[in-house]
Amino acid sequence: MPAPDAVFLKGNLFRHITVMTLTSSVGLMAVFLVDFIDMVFISMLGKAELAAAIGYAGAILFFTSSIGIGMAIAAGAQVSRALGEGEKTLARNRASTALIWGVIFGSAFAALIWLNVRTLAELVGATGETLDLAVLYLRIIIPSLPLLLVGMVGGAILRAHGAARRSMMATIWGAGVNAVLDPILIFGLDMELTGAALASVCARITIALAALYPIFRHHGGLCRPSPRHMLGALAPLLAIAGPAMLTQMATPVGQAYVTRAMAAYGEEAVAGMAIIARMSPVAFATIFALSGAIGPVIGQNFGAGRHDRVRRAWLDGMLFALLVVITVTLLLYLLRPSISALFEAEGIAQTLIYLFCGPLALLFFFNGAIFVSNAAFNNLGRPLWSTWINWGRNTLGTVPLVLVCGAAWGAPGVLIGQALGGVAFAILATMLSGRIMKRPQSAPTKPPFARQGRLLSLMNLRR
Repeated sequence: MPAPDAVFLKGNLFRHITVMTLTSSVGLMAVFLVDFIDMVFISMLGKAELAAAIGYAGAILFFTSSIGIGMAIAAGAQVSRALGEGEKTLARNRASTALIWGVIFGSAFAALIWLNVRTLAELVGATGETLDLAVLYLRIIIPSLPLLLVGMVGGAILRAHGAARRSMMATIWGAGVNAVLDPILIFGLDMELTGAALASVCARITIALAALYPIFRHHGGLCRPSPRHMLGALAPLLAIAGPAMLTQMATPVGQAYVTRAMAAYGEEAVAGMAIIARMSPVAFATIFALSGAIGPVIGQNFGAGRHDRVRRAWLDGMLFALLVVITVTLLLYLLRPSISALFEAEGIAQTLIYLFCGPLALLFFFNGAIFVSNAAFNNLGRPLWSTWINWGRNTLGTVPLVLVCGAAWGAPGVLIGQALGGVAFAILATMLSGRIMKRPQSAPTKPPFARQGRLLSLMNLRR
């Protein structure tokens, strides 16, 4: 009989996916909305170099967050599958080691990025005063990366238990702190970009604490593994986290190239792209949340051997993505004059905003198809497939099209090329994930880390 925590083994799957995704997206939207408001506040200062600096910094911060996303995917896959197998102690052990290793990797990665932040900012195209501003912003935020890791992995653990609302509330608390501090620090204390960075650090602290509290209060807490147990858990964790990190790093690499390509058309073009980069996660927060939300649904049913429900969840995820993209695109099209006026966008920046809020938004469905497929790959023992898909999409699917379309249509062509790059690889990802759905026996019935995890669960780990 499944454990009480394995809540996705029964009931309507489309409803599970909808509830999980919408609650997760509310939390994500809260965070993305604060980033969006940051950009509004910075735009109000009337300094194009500040908005451009956030655009350059955003490309690098996207890269730093990839390690957190990878660890969160691994933690969610491990914990949800253990719960599906009825192994609550094993689930707690996996959650503990994932959090600890996440902090260790996050600290090392943050130090590496911090020491090379100027070089990285130059690589994405920042120069002059904009370069100095981007470096200042990044050097304040990057040391808080380990805290971001705790919040992201903690949220994934909560979602694996089906506690999407508690995961959502952690990010809402963080977003609330950021929203309160932003106007105080940016305008009240006249700290401008520094104030925006400090507000983000405080938000990360809040999210970390708010994610840990319900784990201890409602879901059995964490263990205190010995160094030997930590080393034993590393290989099975990296079996999923390693490919997942590589998968997530592909997106910021592609975005960094697009940012550099856009830099050729001036700071106004980069500022317009930065506005879109802050706006699209708010508009499509539901799509961004879909992969993390559907992962536990697939993982629990796969752990329980319910392959029919695994296939149904995948199909329902695709349908959900299509419905969301059509609805959001219509809203963006109707609101694009207001969005442009909100940022006082003119010239090429306005052109880019209108382009995104029109036909390009529809192409976001292909991103959703990749997200759903990646969730299937990561939870069905094929994490490297998601790695190849994402790297292909952000290299072969991005660079040639950005070059060709940029040469043909200038700055708008850069956005067009980036959007079109996802189509072919979304089709490939859909075909591969559909193949797994039809042949569940091709995926291992027990993951490579299961044996090691059970050994850990039998050891007397001290709380």
